Amino acid sequence: MTLVHFLNAKLLKSVDYPVSTGKEAVLFRATAPDGSFLAVKVYKYETSAFHHMIDYIEGDPRFRGVKRKIRSLVQAWARKEYANLIKARRGRVRVPKAVAHRQNVVVMAFEGVDGVPYALLKDVVLSDAKRVYRLLVGNMTRLYKLGLVHGDLSEYNVLIDSAEKPIIIDVGQAVLFDHPRAKEFLKKDCTNIARYFAGLGVKTSFEDVYEKVTGVAV
Repeated sequence: MTLVHFLNAKLLKSVDYPVSTGKEAVLFRATAPDGSFLAVKVYKYETSAFHHMIDYIEGDPRFRGVKRKIRSLVQAWARKEYANLIKARRGRVRVPKAVAHRQNVVVMAFEGVDGVPYALLKDVVLSDAKRVYRLLVGNMTRLYKLGLVHGDLSEYNVLIDSAEKPIIIDVGQAVLFDHPRAKEFLKKDCTNIARYFAGLGVKTSFEDVYEKVTGVAV
């Protein structure tokens, strides 16, 4: 019904086909009335991962009072991703541009070429891993300066565009510094990025990433 709403509102001309399917959501490519492409993320109400969602929603002051029922949690998660995308874009973090949100659906810019999505970092052979590392850490730093922590950053939720620049995706779990586990989540992000790029031969470490992002030595 939510997709029908967007079709009737002329935000979408068609919902084309699924691009990716995960435990929590299905991402569709869609076509706008002007012929351009959009990405439509539909969060599943039947997801078994809602207990995982609670860790990121509870403690976020923007979502106080959210009920622990699955429907409420999923809708809060979608609303959270939409809000985080807007906040990140305003801070010049490379994330998809948010277009619309309703209930368990988030519509955003399609990141790809000619309707084909960009590949994930984990699936790309980089010509200059050090440059991509530097650009990604720069985006992490801007996110940190906005008061946000991604909370699940790894090679599985970074796209690499045709200019070999990173785009951070899946920001639904991103939390504000006020969240009681924000520092724990940030350390996990830094560990993941250091591990991945060290495996590509980049001279880095958790301590190196954490200091670059926060400006504070570990």
